[in-house]
Amino acid sequence: MSHPRVLRLSPASKEDVFGKNGFSAAASCAIRGVRFFRVPTSSIPDSAPPQATISRWQRPFITIRQWFDSDYFPEGPEAVRARPDRFEFRRCLPFLFLHLGCLGVIWVGWSWTAVAVAAALYFLRMFAITGFYHRYFSHRTFKTSRFMQFIFAAWGNTSVQRGALWWAAVHRHHHRHSDTEEDVHSARIKGFLWSHIGWMTSSRNFPTDYRVVRDLARFPELVFLNRFDMIVPLIFGALLYAFGAAISALFPSLQTSGAQIFVWGFFVSTVVLLHGTLFINSLAHVWGKKRFPTEDDSRNNFWLALITLGEGWHNNHHRFMGSTRQGFFWWEIDITYYVLKAFSWMGLIWDLKPVPRSVMHEARSSGASA
Repeated sequence: MSHPRVLRLSPASKEDVFGKNGFSAAASCAIRGVRFFRVPTSSIPDSAPPQATISRWQRPFITIRQWFDSDYFPEGPEAVRARPDRFEFRRCLPFLFLHLGCLGVIWVGWSWTAVAVAAALYFLRMFAITGFYHRYFSHRTFKTSRFMQFIFAAWGNTSVQRGALWWAAVHRHHHRHSDTEEDVHSARIKGFLWSHIGWMTSSRNFPTDYRVVRDLARFPELVFLNRFDMIVPLIFGALLYAFGAAISALFPSLQTSGAQIFVWGFFVSTVVLLHGTLFINSLAHVWGKKRFPTEDDSRNNFWLALITLGEGWHNNHHRFMGSTRQGFFWWEIDITYYVLKAFSWMGLIWDLKPVPRSVMHEARSSGASA
């Protein structure tokens, strides 16, 4: 019987995965039972050769295609990243669609069943964002199997916050350049609204920088989910409608319907989830207490920790991003960590990385109530 192989990253590779100033402490990324394999650089979408200059009349068609193939850049991704950082209406259309979809409640009405489904989906998908997109794909703070890695990526994709590789690449870049000119969503540099959602309307932030996530881009299934990041949301929406229609037929006393469950479970829940997530980029760098004297504006905020299942302890996270837990003390509620701990007891994940003693000592010395 063959034994599972373990991948050891070289120092240079570790910097690619985790960046500088703290990531290297978390840079052991062995995965049980997974055989890593090399992917030729030419197969990574980011290395596609640029084509001719795109005319103005072609751009709407390119935008529509990019909604379904997010790695499609005829002029090359580097040319897109070189564009000025500015608001673009065409990049706003998906967000307008989601927000306008919430108006569907005018026609479908509401029921306690629909509200309960929306709330449950909010928390289930917030956990996927915080536990998987953030603490696993962005920071690799625990290990898992290749199969569960795929499940985690698909689960997170139901949040309609694009693919795991794009999300992780943007977040790793944020930690390397937090609250500097190069940070794509800094409230200090570009203002609150831009840090909250404006940065997502700029086409220069649309391409996935696969160079930053080479550890993840070696898995074709992750690249596929990232490239065609609308497949999972479309399936998710269809299943919601079918679920609503089924319970309407089987349990008419619940007074709901397929359309009602779709509007509340997909549109309303997703929009609230989106803004809850984005508050970490904006509010968590403006409002709260600062325990650690980091060079960025990250803050610890109890209320944000509640609505994001633990992400509100943002100053803790910026001090040491390699830990699975972000609430460093027992009174700092971190629901995501509690669930991940339960996952580890079930054998779904393992090797959860703790907060180093030196960091905990620093936290106690600076005032644990902060």
